[in-house]
Amino acid sequence: MTEQKNTNDNDLPKDAAKADENVRYQEVKPVNNKRSGLIGSAVAILVILAIGGSLYYYTNQQASKLSVENQSLKSELAQLQQLQNTYQQRFDNIDSMFNSQKQTIDKLQNERQTTERQIQDLQTRFAAISSADVKSWLLAQADFMVKMAGRKLWNDQDVVTAVSLLKGADSSLAEMNDPSLLEIRRAINEDISSLAALTKIDNDGIILQLNQLANQIDNLRLAGLERNGSPMDKNDETISGSLSDWKQNLSKSWKSFMDDFITIRRRDTAAVPLLAPNQDVYLRENIRSRLLIASQAVPRHQTETYQQSLEAVSTWVRAYFDTSDPSTTAFLDTVSELEKQPITLAMPSELKSPTLLEKRVEKQIRNLLAQNEYAEPQVAEAQAVEAQDAQPVEADNASESIQDAAADSATADTPVTQQGE
Repeated sequence: MTEQKNTNDNDLPKDAAKADENVRYQEVKPVNNKRSGLIGSAVAILVILAIGGSLYYYTNQQASKLSVENQSLKSELAQLQQLQNTYQQRFDNIDSMFNSQKQTIDKLQNERQTTERQIQDLQTRFAAISSADVKSWLLAQADFMVKMAGRKLWNDQDVVTAVSLLKGADSSLAEMNDPSLLEIRRAINEDISSLAALTKIDNDGIILQLNQLANQIDNLRLAGLERNGSPMDKNDETISGSLSDWKQNLSKSWKSFMDDFITIRRRDTAAVPLLAPNQDVYLRENIRSRLLIASQAVPRHQTETYQQSLEAVSTWVRAYFDTSDPSTTAFLDTVSELEKQPITLAMPSELKSPTLLEKRVEKQIRNLLAQNEYAEPQVAEAQAVEAQDAQPVEADNASESIQDAAADSATADTPVTQQGE
């Protein structure tokens, strides 16, 4: 107990000290609380001011940014409005074009019905003209053949070809099966009969005879030669070199001296042209060239050239060749017969068929021209209608191209609006 008292007594001062400290602490504590409240208020005010300044700065920046964006959007909106107005004008133009085209189409549909009837009429006329073209071609062919027959007859004197051409013309007219051509066909047949009655000349036979005479020239014997071709008044006067032939050599020398010393000329016979040695070759070639000229004159019907050439041949043969020789006599007889042979025909002055056929061709041409003058205006009108029909199609294509261009422009401007948004 005593210990507890002592203990309690010892503890009393300690408790008293603690109590005093608590009292002092309680006295100081209100002062500290007041100071901390003022500091907190100041800090709160500063924080509020900082937050307010930050909010003001952020709000000001956002307002400036929004103002810039607003100006950009206004300019883009103005551009879009202008583009919309442009497209609206284009669409209005397209609408007006479509309305005018619709009116044109309605008008053309009415005209098409009229044109179809005209085209049917033209097709009927063209079919008639095409059938007439065959007859016109046959008539022109017959006219050409008749004219060619006249040229062959008077220029070339080719009766065979002329008759063949006239027969071809008659066949062309017969193919037309036109009774109005009977008079022309009768005239053609009369021309054929008159040409068939002409005496035909064998030009090929005359040329062959002339060529045969040219080949026989080398066989003709010159005048004054023996059968073997040596001169009749010329002996062998060659002096040999043998001593045993001294008598013959002396006789030959004496005869040669006497021939040069004394000349005997006969006056009781006709003079024969003398030819130098080897000149007969030129004579034969000249005769052969004359025969060639005569043969070339035959197909050309050059009677004067033909007669002159044969006369020259006959004169030269009689002058330089032996006329008593049988080959020369036969040669001259053939030349005389050829001189009497005519190489030209007694042609008629004109044919009956060309004049009649030419008149018929002129009449046919006038009829065709009249048909063409009637058909050309209708053809031109049909072509004009077809051109008008083609114009709406072109307008449709143009409007489609405008719409495509507008769509392309719209798609090209779409990214700008997206950026503005």
